Amino acid sequence: MKDGFLRVASATPQIKVADCERNADAVIAMAKEAAGKGASLVVFPELCITGYTCHDLFLQKSLLTAAEKALGRIADETSQLDAVILAGLPVRVGSALYNCAAVLCRGRILGLVPKQYIPNYSEFYEVRHFTSGRCFCSSRDTDKELTLCGQTVTIDTETVFSCISMPEFRLGIELCEDLWTPEPPSGKLALGGAVIIANLSASDEVIGKAEYRRMLVKSTSARLISTYVYSSAGAGESTQDLVFSGHDLICENGAVLAQSERFRTGIVYADTDLQKLENERVRANTYEGTNDLRTVSFDLPVRELELQRRISRTPFVPSDKANLAQRCEEILTIQATGLASRIAHTNAKSVVIGLSGGLDSTLALIVAVHAMDMLGRDRKDILAVTMPCFGTTKRTKSNAEVLAESYGVSFKDINISKAVMQHFEDIGQDPQCLDVTYENCQARERTQVLMDIANKTGGFVIGTGDLSELALGWATYNGDHMSMYAVNSSIPKTLVRHLTAFEAENSEGKLKEALLDILDTPVSPELLPPKDGEISQKTEDLVGPYELHDFFLYYMVRLGFSADKIFRMAKYAFEGAYDDETIRKWLSTFIRRFFSQQFKRSCLPDGPKVGTVTLSPRGDWRMPSDASSAMFTLSE
Repeated sequence: MKDGFLRVASATPQIKVADCERNADAVIAMAKEAAGKGASLVVFPELCITGYTCHDLFLQKSLLTAAEKALGRIADETSQLDAVILAGLPVRVGSALYNCAAVLCRGRILGLVPKQYIPNYSEFYEVRHFTSGRCFCSSRDTDKELTLCGQTVTIDTETVFSCISMPEFRLGIELCEDLWTPEPPSGKLALGGAVIIANLSASDEVIGKAEYRRMLVKSTSARLISTYVYSSAGAGESTQDLVFSGHDLICENGAVLAQSERFRTGIVYADTDLQKLENERVRANTYEGTNDLRTVSFDLPVRELELQRRISRTPFVPSDKANLAQRCEEILTIQATGLASRIAHTNAKSVVIGLSGGLDSTLALIVAVHAMDMLGRDRKDILAVTMPCFGTTKRTKSNAEVLAESYGVSFKDINISKAVMQHFEDIGQDPQCLDVTYENCQARERTQVLMDIANKTGGFVIGTGDLSELALGWATYNGDHMSMYAVNSSIPKTLVRHLTAFEAENSEGKLKEALLDILDTPVSPELLPPKDGEISQKTEDLVGPYELHDFFLYYMVRLGFSADKIFRMAKYAFEGAYDDETIRKWLSTFIRRFFSQQFKRSCLPDGPKVGTVTLSPRGDWRMPSDASSAMFTLSE
């Protein structure tokens, strides 16, 4: 319960139908086990105190009395647990019987939530026993208070249970069939502020139902931008006509965090990120919340979890290899489609690329080749220009030549050393002074050459810089910073590697060898003289590892996390790869550079948006160039 992380549990105990005392024992034991493992929310199945399959026994006063007594014992024996516990039982109010979820916290019954949609089709005939709880919605004047287990308890369908110490922990509840209806209660609960939706269910098992159930829970969590905890009845229910598998699911915004094996009892856990969900809702300005639901407050102590949640080192890159290949193909198609449309719109006779033999320009060339193929045009309309100067190595120059030849594009080799030396003389720059002027003069000369060739050939210049470089400001203003269309502008460096590797896997011969060698070449602008023929200027030695910076970029820009939370997550993700001080150092560097270099991003050329993060001023990112970073830095 810190930084928005909350451990939730979905539990299916082994029950015995109509034996409330035994079922209470099972619920108490599992609640204690889950709380002992750090769970702050434990969800049990529908009618778990009595069993879902009691049928006409629900009409027996003896069973209802035993259920209330069992609930009181569960409340008493879990009163020392730092967790909210949801358990299902039948509750009689006046002359009607309701299928309810009881919400318990530290001995208090915070409330009852009745099931609203009572199924009466196929194998279900709950209408025989239960009344819909819709009469208890907040907008009705129905008396909602009753005495249960010696406590005054409110029964209401439209209640959000809210934690004082962790405001993101806001809970809404629906029961089984409620989820399967055209307008589930969870929609209104989410709009009323609930970030977690719990479902106490008794969903029987028939062929194909498990996949449909999983899809339904996943899609609901995505539609509501919520965490959805689904607990289903299992072993111990009557198998007279039905079989219950105990299929428990925990989903977060469309992703399955955890699910149980079917036909087994037990507990599944997941660490959900409620702060992430809150930020996603804020970003989606069509998510219009309401404040007309009843709120019940509770409190739990704040504690820091040893996270069990998987935190990917590469949030921009799918972890599944098959999915990664599909994603790479899709990204290249998006990039190429954007470029092809721009070529067609401008009636460009050519496109011009500065081909260095490095990763970014290689990807830009790959995209250009795909675009020309889409248009059915000759690849010779792509003009790749290599411009060796003081830092160029034989390795990168050779790879540029092989790429151009293998792809069958036009190629020019223009050595810019004399032009740069003349410029040094013009502005009074000492060639022995290897400062920022020495470096940037080369970058700007290359851009001038490309722009003028584009004019001469009736084309335009394709930009090669990537998203990671834009985030760090690692580009020469009015040099490689500028182009007519920047195809890599929303591709982070970690993804550039995978896209190039994907192209290599689908290539052969000299082209494949060159692509693999480029992947093995250190990232460098090659603006300083080589040492013994090898690259001397390695970008990651200067600004830090790109895998760290891409991690920081995603969680800062995409999700709006604080530096402290990003630092904590990075420690988990990169455990064994970087120590704490290294992560802290490069995170501080990232924040400093990100804020100081915004002016370069404020005047970016056009480029296709590919993923959910872009720094284009016309896309998703608008930031003043003189914003202070003081509030975004790491705490001591």
